Amino acid sequence: MSNRILIKVADIIGSPLCISAEDGQKVFDKIEPLLKSGKQVTISFERVSMLISLFLNVAIGQLYGSFSEEEVRSLVQVEGLSGDDLDLLKRVVDNAKKYYTNPKGYDTAWEAEGEEDEQ
Repeated sequence: MSNRILIKVADIIGSPLCISAEDGQKVFDKIEPLLKSGKQVTISFERVSMLISLFLNVAIGQLYGSFSEEEVRSLVQVEGLSGDDLDLLKRVVDNAKKYYTNPKGYDTAWEAEGEEDEQ
């Protein structure tokens, strides 16, 4: 018998559309305390019909700001994603790992880029 906790994304956000940062935050807020207490979590995307990177950045990418890659790998499983959505998740995770190695540097670079665009 598994002690994993099943998190059904569509149930948490009340929709099959995983497209907003706000909904991603709801999922993150459900997962983070479970991981902090050492619980293993399976995130199910069953019944999700649309998924975008913004949602994944907030729901899953943010985990890399609170936990090591090893912790996320050992505690989090994902199920119910198509091949394309798995590729999207991999890109989000890769970007999150890069970002959280130097968030201040990335934020500074992003702000400088924005200032250049305004000129």
